[in-house]
Amino acid sequence: MNGSLNNCLFVNVTSIMDVVQFAIYIPTIIIGFILNTFALWIFCFSIKKHTESSIYLLNLALLDFCLVLSLPFRLHFSQSNIIVSRQMCSFLESLYFTNMYGSIYTIMFISVDRYIAIKHPFLSKLLRSPRKTFFVCFFIWVFVWTVALCTFNFQNDLRHSRCFHNMSGDIWSTHIIVPLQIFGFLIPMTVMLYCSIHIIKTLLVPVSSSVQFEVSKVNVIRIIISNLVVFLLSFSLSHIGIFLQFLVRKQVISNCLVKKHISLFVQVALCIANINCCLDAVTYYYMRKEFRNKLVPMHSQMSKSINAIT
Repeated sequence: MNGSLNNCLFVNVTSIMDVVQFAIYIPTIIIGFILNTFALWIFCFSIKKHTESSIYLLNLALLDFCLVLSLPFRLHFSQSNIIVSRQMCSFLESLYFTNMYGSIYTIMFISVDRYIAIKHPFLSKLLRSPRKTFFVCFFIWVFVWTVALCTFNFQNDLRHSRCFHNMSGDIWSTHIIVPLQIFGFLIPMTVMLYCSIHIIKTLLVPVSSSVQFEVSKVNVIRIIISNLVVFLLSFSLSHIGIFLQFLVRKQVISNCLVKKHISLFVQVALCIANINCCLDAVTYYYMRKEFRNKLVPMHSQMSKSINAIT
């Protein structure tokens, strides 16, 4: 997004983003690599029998790990004038966005899985199994890569732009951005909100006189809320920014100063969204720990349902 857009210069935005990207991406790459490597090691070598929850979390850790691996390329090519082939640049951009949206869909299905296990414990015996969870995760990978390959031609002539900058006008077309907003964020967000709200309402219903059990439920509710907040903060800002940039490309917004602010906003928002690859490894680890250590020993139907999602 450097250079100019309809004779509006973005040199200042580019210089600011060079600093911001270094400040955000370097810690994100280091911390994300360590946390997700540790998570993958735990899920691959320390868990002998995988449950539905562990398979989803393994898939999430793998997607986050791949996203972390794409960030050095994003940082390098976005801050240098190195010329690479359009195919190579498009592949790197596809890798970046594929892993981001793969993470969004995995988080959504984790919420659905928890909702079914807690809200419909008897139905969950029919709908949930490690084998079915594996196929859901496989479908996520196939779906996001198919979408990426269908929109592979991201770049204009790279002799006049940098990788991860100046995406072609085709990528900002209505038939791409509108489905991206609806299916890539609004639907997953709505599903996650619905599932989280109903899970919390179910957990708030007293089912035991045990003080320890009730305290444990409060801790689980806090974890669910924190996961929801992290999701919304990570991805809502970036999709608001993408929509505003879409309005700029469609010339709905034409003021040069406003366009500069939007360009800066969408790039900072995407940087913030990438921090989610670090937060996932922390929040979902503690979620699993709480569910396993505090709620599993209870003998009520609810505790059995919660046990099934850990």
